[in-house]
Amino acid sequence: MSKQRILVVGAGHVGLYAALRLTKKIKSHEAEVTVVDPQPHMTYQPFLPEASAGNISPRHSVVPLRRELKKANVLAGEVTRIEHARKVATVQPIVGPAREVPYDHIVVVPGSVSRTLPIPGLREHAVGFKTIGEAIYLRNHVLERLDVAAATTDPDVRRNALTFVFVGGGYAGIEALAEMEDMAHDALRYYPELKHSDMRWVLVEATRRVLPEVDPDMGAYTVQVLLKRNMDIRLDTRLESCVDGLVRLSDGDEFKADTIVWTAGVKPSPMLNQTDLPRDERGRLTCDAQLHIVGPDGAIVEGAWSAGDCSAVPDLTSETPGALCSPSAQHAVRQAARMADNIVATIRGRRGKDYAHKHVGSVASLGLHKGVAQVYGIKLTGILAWLMHRTYHMSRIPSFNRKVRVVVDWTLALFLRREVVSLGGLHRPHDPFTEVTPSIPAEPREELKI
Repeated sequence: MSKQRILVVGAGHVGLYAALRLTKKIKSHEAEVTVVDPQPHMTYQPFLPEASAGNISPRHSVVPLRRELKKANVLAGEVTRIEHARKVATVQPIVGPAREVPYDHIVVVPGSVSRTLPIPGLREHAVGFKTIGEAIYLRNHVLERLDVAAATTDPDVRRNALTFVFVGGGYAGIEALAEMEDMAHDALRYYPELKHSDMRWVLVEATRRVLPEVDPDMGAYTVQVLLKRNMDIRLDTRLESCVDGLVRLSDGDEFKADTIVWTAGVKPSPMLNQTDLPRDERGRLTCDAQLHIVGPDGAIVEGAWSAGDCSAVPDLTSETPGALCSPSAQHAVRQAARMADNIVATIRGRRGKDYAHKHVGSVASLGLHKGVAQVYGIKLTGILAWLMHRTYHMSRIPSFNRKVRVVVDWTLALFLRREVVSLGGLHRPHDPFTEVTPSIPAEPREELKI
């Protein structure tokens, strides 16, 4: 049998874990693994709130691909098209012309992007919370707003600077809101001009509850914790406009805010629009229980695999007919392992196994020493839930190197105060050089005479 070519599109939770397992299980003469991603790292997204709040270094929440995938080929670029009928993917490298990469098996796991809505002003004035760049930006921006508020004598400027709006009451929104408020509260000790009551933290959630992944009583507990911290919680409320930073809500309220964070869900990567692979009505790749991509009639698309939050995978442990696995990291890492094992089995002429995992529960941080957890039916709150949150995610982040670095960050935080300095200049590093460099008009070129 000729050497098989396995192409992994995307290096998120599923892509990295699948590639790691493939390179460990497969023999070099059986197959070669190529991973394509525009970023040189995998972002461990559950650590974004902690990285943004300064509890851990942002670099420690990402995993370098080339360090971890020593036995795989890592191609820095973006897959712009998949023609599975020809078993060819078009890859646009970071620099240079596009190239075609042939394959025998393809793992299509580009992940998801923020699910936005056509809300006036959202594109211009809001920021997402899905990438390490967004997390770093939000940290610097919030701390800059404290500097603005402390320096101004205009009460309107101060009020706008100290109003922070988070849209979306899922795990990402709740954890980002709680961690950023915690960080800002710590920073106020260095701002004698400001009081905690000057800040306004607003959560806008379109449904009547937060944290839908846990029982309603745990969601209610979370709301009570946030209310005790003087946060403004707006349930059953939608953001209708934020033009020029003027936030208009469906309950009729409106106010100005310099900070608007959008965390209202995700949708499959738009890259999937450029494939000939079957998808469902929500744009997800349709899969069977063995993680093969399948057509509307259930027929397997030979050599095509997927998992994670860009795919619709049946949940065999659910009693609800037609239930699908939730788009969580808990499922993603386990699906990646099962998919990799099934690819190896297929290459060796054996039958794969079905993926079946009963969701064990969820954990969330509500800031330093505060949390909520529901695991195997056991409900925990406060510091015990917070410790469970940290322990679980420390165990899940890939590589011993990153585990050690994260634990060291947490240990140092027990003895040293949190860093609360803004490095906003990181976002526009060329500006200081441009300001001191004279502009020289371009000399007119002589026209070429023929």
